[in-house]
Amino acid sequence: MADTTFGQIYKQIGATPIINAIGSVTMLGGSTPLPEVKEAMEAADVAYIPLMELEEKAGKWLADMIDVPAAYITSGAGSALTLATAAIMAGDDDDRIQQLPDTTGMKNEILIQRRHRYWYDRCLELAGAKLVDFGSDDETTREDLENAIGPNTAAVHYYMVEQTPDPKALSLEDTIEIAHAKGVLVTVDAAGQIYPLENFGKYVRMGADFQCIAAKYMGAPQSTGLALGSEDLIRKLSYQSFVGYEGRRIRGVGRPQKIDRQEIMGAVAATRRWFTMNHEERLATIEQQCQAVMGPLQGIPGLTVTMLDNVIGHQPFGVQISVDPTVAGMTAQEVVDKLKAGDPPVWTRVREGESDIVIHGFGLREGQDKIVGERIAALFGR
Repeated sequence: MADTTFGQIYKQIGATPIINAIGSVTMLGGSTPLPEVKEAMEAADVAYIPLMELEEKAGKWLADMIDVPAAYITSGAGSALTLATAAIMAGDDDDRIQQLPDTTGMKNEILIQRRHRYWYDRCLELAGAKLVDFGSDDETTREDLENAIGPNTAAVHYYMVEQTPDPKALSLEDTIEIAHAKGVLVTVDAAGQIYPLENFGKYVRMGADFQCIAAKYMGAPQSTGLALGSEDLIRKLSYQSFVGYEGRRIRGVGRPQKIDRQEIMGAVAATRRWFTMNHEERLATIEQQCQAVMGPLQGIPGLTVTMLDNVIGHQPFGVQISVDPTVAGMTAQEVVDKLKAGDPPVWTRVREGESDIVIHGFGLREGQDKIVGERIAALFGR
């Protein structure tokens, strides 16, 4: 029998709540703020505060904890990318700040390895920048970057995925060395690089001028992110933000990317918890979730079920399900579709370019791990 109380607040308006077996993804709500985060947000509710001051103080507090020169809380990691690009192009020139996204007279090209093109590089273009590929689909060399830097180069962007390093891509170390030798800044999208803790802010400490973090992965509100970087770049980034727009009365591009005081303090609380929690216990809990999903699936003909052993970044472990349609009687995508058609719907996915289902425990509430495993098993008569 279906649980009639599940997601009742959504049902009241005719929307359908789902069980999230994909993980921390924006399209399903991103995160569930942790109790400590909710408490901080509620405490922040009791008083108003000038947000220019709050951003400054919160940023200083975060920078000290993370061990980077400067930090700023933004409306997600995507906002941090857009604001940083705007800051690099316009600097602290108020006329140029207000001229964006018209980049006439500014260096406006952001270099990115062809092997690093990804879904979210669009955020770099929103302030008026132009993405320029370098390297090939096969590999990227030092010479590729050296030859790509020109008179309109504003920065070099690097997409960091520690979980699956690309041996054919130019390393971040080489990127920083070459770019800085030519007076060009380096930005890093490290949205999910939050564990091990030494990876948190690592790329700024290596010499990059900027990196972003998606705070949702730590149990902060989905709408928050962290911009980390040099004092100079973070100061210029703040001029582009919604706070700078209102507080300085200079119209930067970040006005629509607004967050509230409660969310700022929620991001602070989430970061504090992340840096002080027992991560071995966290990982053990997630591993147990994966085992609960796997339990009902053992021995089903046509299914190969394995646990991923990755613990780096924002989604550790995971259950990988390979489906042999000639034996199982359905494809992996058909499994996904049938789960979504159930009550309540269970959302999983086969990622583009892949053939397996991967389930993560980030979005599963207590007991839902077992439900997911049983729902999949039921599709095969178990």
